[in-house]
Amino acid sequence: MSENVISLHKNPDPDPPADASVTTLTVVPDPAPAKPIPLWVRSGRAVRTVITHETTKTTARAVARHGLYTFNGGRIVARRTWDGKTGARYERMLRAAEAAGNYEVAEEWEERLQRFREARHRRRMDLLHSPLDVAKGVGVGVGMSIGVLVALGVVMAINNHDITDVITPLAATIEFIGLLIRIVQVVWGPALVIGPLLALLGMWAVGSKQQAAPAWVMPANVRNSEGEPITPSIVVKALRDLGIPAMRNAIKEMGDAGAAMLGPIRIAGCGVEVDVTLPSGVSTNEVQQRRRKLAENLTRHEHEVFITIPTAARTVRLWVADSGALDEPIGPSPLVTDETMTADYAKGKAPWGQDLRGDMAALSLYQRHLLITGLSNQGKTVALRSLALWLALDKSVQFWIGDLKGVGDWAKFLGLAARLIQGPTDDHVIQVTEMVEDAVEEMNRRIQAPPGTVFPALIVIVDEAQMAFMCPVLDDERRPYGGSKATSRYFMAVRKIHNQGRAVNVLMWQGTQDPTDQNLPKLVREGAHTRASLALGTESQARMALGDKAVDGGAAPNLLRPGLDQGTLVLASSGIDIPAGQASITVRTHYIDDDAAEAIIERAKALRDGVTTLTVIERGEQRDALADIAAVLGDAPRVLTQDVLKRLAVLDADTYGAWSFINLKRVLDGTGAEPYKSDGRMVVGAERVSRALTNRDTDHSASDAG
Repeated sequence: MSENVISLHKNPDPDPPADASVTTLTVVPDPAPAKPIPLWVRSGRAVRTVITHETTKTTARAVARHGLYTFNGGRIVARRTWDGKTGARYERMLRAAEAAGNYEVAEEWEERLQRFREARHRRRMDLLHSPLDVAKGVGVGVGMSIGVLVALGVVMAINNHDITDVITPLAATIEFIGLLIRIVQVVWGPALVIGPLLALLGMWAVGSKQQAAPAWVMPANVRNSEGEPITPSIVVKALRDLGIPAMRNAIKEMGDAGAAMLGPIRIAGCGVEVDVTLPSGVSTNEVQQRRRKLAENLTRHEHEVFITIPTAARTVRLWVADSGALDEPIGPSPLVTDETMTADYAKGKAPWGQDLRGDMAALSLYQRHLLITGLSNQGKTVALRSLALWLALDKSVQFWIGDLKGVGDWAKFLGLAARLIQGPTDDHVIQVTEMVEDAVEEMNRRIQAPPGTVFPALIVIVDEAQMAFMCPVLDDERRPYGGSKATSRYFMAVRKIHNQGRAVNVLMWQGTQDPTDQNLPKLVREGAHTRASLALGTESQARMALGDKAVDGGAAPNLLRPGLDQGTLVLASSGIDIPAGQASITVRTHYIDDDAAEAIIERAKALRDGVTTLTVIERGEQRDALADIAAVLGDAPRVLTQDVLKRLAVLDADTYGAWSFINLKRVLDGTGAEPYKSDGRMVVGAERVSRALTNRDTDHSASDAG
């Protein structure tokens, strides 16, 4: 026994008697010994440790997996045997065709089933007569065999001069049959044991090959099905689990579990492609609206699955990328790798990038206005510039460029473009607007040329065009540079080029970002023949960028990933090969950096004799056109429009020398002094012009006073 511990210390009483010095003894007992842990608790903990150990789990999964392989393999073999012996396969295909609404195929399978049943009936009828036929055949065969053996024995007896040789062949045959019987008796016992084992092994092999076991018993590397190959069963299961009741019920009713819905799975670039014929009662837009869920069912990310509508009715086309393939960069542009490449505006196609199938995406630019849009910093300028770089290799093409971002993306076109305006201010917007209006004048000049005249292409490029549409500045005639009204200068100039420029090779290319009805008016976006969109925020923006037809057909730039899918765009254009039935195509554009762009531009400059680039439009002295018209009219009540133009040219040849009736009409429109017919000829009324001038000055004075 352990001894108690004696503790000696002063009395803690704060007020002891004065004559007392007390010492107390405190006996501290030993602490109580810890209670032993019961055996059943220790055993339970040990059992729990063993059960929850990873080795135990792995072993249990392996045992369950191989057992289920054998069981389910037996089911597969039994079903295959049943299908081979009965018409079950034909009945399944018949029900699948009926569920899919394909009644012609259903009739074909019904005919095949009927032929199978007739052939089976004939075989069964033949079996009724076969025992007698077999008995006759056996009797005849045995009799003939005995006769042959006896004849052989006779020949041996004659040859050996021994009568006993007559039965020698027959005796040898009987002895051989006895040997076979003894061999069967020896082998039969082990065969009864080995046979079932071989059968189980065969069923296990079938189940293992088909992986006929639930996911929880599979090894870790198999349970993680990220990026697994796309097979018919995976596609059907993904469609079944989309949450569309009509789809799920139709697949259950199909005897082939939905396989009849699928066309061939084809390798298409960095993924696969398959057409799915939807069962009756399921619309294509129901599948399109569940793109994310379908992608997850296919063990893919949303951006790795594209759903389009082909020409066949009630059909969707699925393109499923190999896992992670779309995150890999594509190769360099042929413009960079092939220094001998040239361009042909009329007959050539620009190598813009690759489609999802890995094929080259080449775009024809011949007589097509272009619009490319997207969110900021998604590669819009680089994509637009790459088209201009290719076209620059055709020495006949002219460029007028307005860069309203002004950070130098287009600066390398100095010495190649005839006009290059760079900057984000309102003054730059004014200059770009006047550049586009000058393009309208050039277009009108070409239109008035003799029929059959061929003109070189004039490409008018405005990058960040939303700056022009949103510009609030008014000109001297109170006409806005921005906006989308009939008096908006930039808007109307673009509309005029869209209406008539294509015929005389005056083309408008615009790049905008984050489109809205305010910064990209409906008439302008619908005037472009080639419409491309990088990543956008909403479906409504996608419809603005590409049009309703493309979006309804599966185009979804709003599902591209901002920042991750830079340079990937959705394109709607007649200038590129689009698979039949689709309204758009997804293109991963080549990235051409500034150094490579400069090298290409140097090659383009070498093809030309030299281009002087106008960086600022010289407007000279600002004249009051309405006041000048009033001055040249003089005292005459009305003057022919042709004479008015001549008098204006005499007044200031630099300003009015190139004027046409269109310029004169533009100044007078909306003033109340528009040209009118008198005696069948167009004239300008002096009184009307004077009144318009007075009203304008009065309006200006009132606005200044306000």
